[in-house]
Amino acid sequence: MEKIAFERPFIKKLSAGMPSKFGMKTEIKPVTHIDDVAVEELIQKYGSPLFVISEKTMRETYQEAYRAFSTRYPKVQFAWSYKTNYLDAVCRVFHQEGSWAEVVSGFEFDKALANGIPGNKILFNGPDKPEEYLKKAIEQKAYIHIDHFDELYTLKQLAATLKTRPRVAIRVNMDVGIYPKWDRFGFNYENGEAWDALNRIMISESFELEGLHAHIGTYMMTTEAYGIAAAKLADLATGLERKYGHVIKYIDMGGGFASKNTLKGAYLPGTDTAPSFDEYAEAITSALINSGIKPENLPMLILETGRALIDDAGYLLGTVIANKRLSSGYRSTIVDVGVNLLFTSFWYEHQISPARPTTQHTEETAVFGPLCMNIDVIRESMVFPLLKTGDRFVISRIGAYNMTQWMQFITLRPNVVMIDPESKVHLIREKESLETIRQQERIPGHLQAKKQ
Repeated sequence: MEKIAFERPFIKKLSAGMPSKFGMKTEIKPVTHIDDVAVEELIQKYGSPLFVISEKTMRETYQEAYRAFSTRYPKVQFAWSYKTNYLDAVCRVFHQEGSWAEVVSGFEFDKALANGIPGNKILFNGPDKPEEYLKKAIEQKAYIHIDHFDELYTLKQLAATLKTRPRVAIRVNMDVGIYPKWDRFGFNYENGEAWDALNRIMISESFELEGLHAHIGTYMMTTEAYGIAAAKLADLATGLERKYGHVIKYIDMGGGFASKNTLKGAYLPGTDTAPSFDEYAEAITSALINSGIKPENLPMLILETGRALIDDAGYLLGTVIANKRLSSGYRSTIVDVGVNLLFTSFWYEHQISPARPTTQHTEETAVFGPLCMNIDVIRESMVFPLLKTGDRFVISRIGAYNMTQWMQFITLRPNVVMIDPESKVHLIREKESLETIRQQERIPGHLQAKKQ
């Protein structure tokens, strides 16, 4: 007979308005399996901590997003945001579903090509496009989204040298009623800078002006801002047609759609407040359809959403290291997951669940990572069951940015696995070792170890 774990007696404060003198039962629902694979089995085989990605969730989320837009607009194209999660297996799932690639660096451009995406299905964004990669993008017939005038002038020189007209769009920033404004990228709409850039492109005859692009912010909780942005891009499009008789091929609305994570300081959970794909689609497509663009000239609508497509598909599994009381008497739990692996814990109140059923006994707890840094806080305060050393837990909705912004600070980056729709587990990135870190280092001759 298994020995029952001891649980200390506790006193729980009752709050007015609860339905009985015993208070409301607090239940923390465990996450024992991911896509029918046991959490404990995953950790036993691949170690702790461990990143897990659900391919089934990725595909279902993409299909829901595509349905929301394609039922409202005749020409829709998604482009997977490589900076959100550029593990090859992740990118290839979205490419299989029909996504192009959206990249913001030369490194990501090469990754997209290596993943089998032809240049004419790559959108090249960002303020830092080295000349060698602008040249490569021109030769590969990629869509180059011009960010500033210096880039425009460089492209014009390259076009003359290569005797090829680059396929370009401009990035437009604008006032959509959101603070802070994202006006450090692209050309401003309100002060006429965007129209100035378009005029220079059109009169130079050095470019193929294909589209217009905007990315108004990140984790956008209001859909109205997208409607405003789409209307302003449509206004530029009609201006081009009116002045030059030029019809653009696409309008790229960027990304920034919110996932169901809860932001720090939010009163309600993200599952209740984040807009749906249908709500984003309604705002964007209505603005385009009701604009001055002629029906026969409606451009292709491109979406670069990353976070909202991948966040729900990601999990981070870990193990409790210890429990201790702070000097204030506040309970803390130390786990083997640090902010070097979970960068998004700086702005999300991540959902943390035990990996096995627990009792209703809970306590306000701070969850700290293993790093020797005071900022290594996974949750500052949460109602959490009394887990013990060696107990497993699951952090949900971590698929976006954590696998691109992670670092090997104090602890190394762990294994990443993907569970396919048939519940088979695949290792898609091996954990790091000391050799992984040292292989890039070089030791000067005078520091070489001498034989004793």
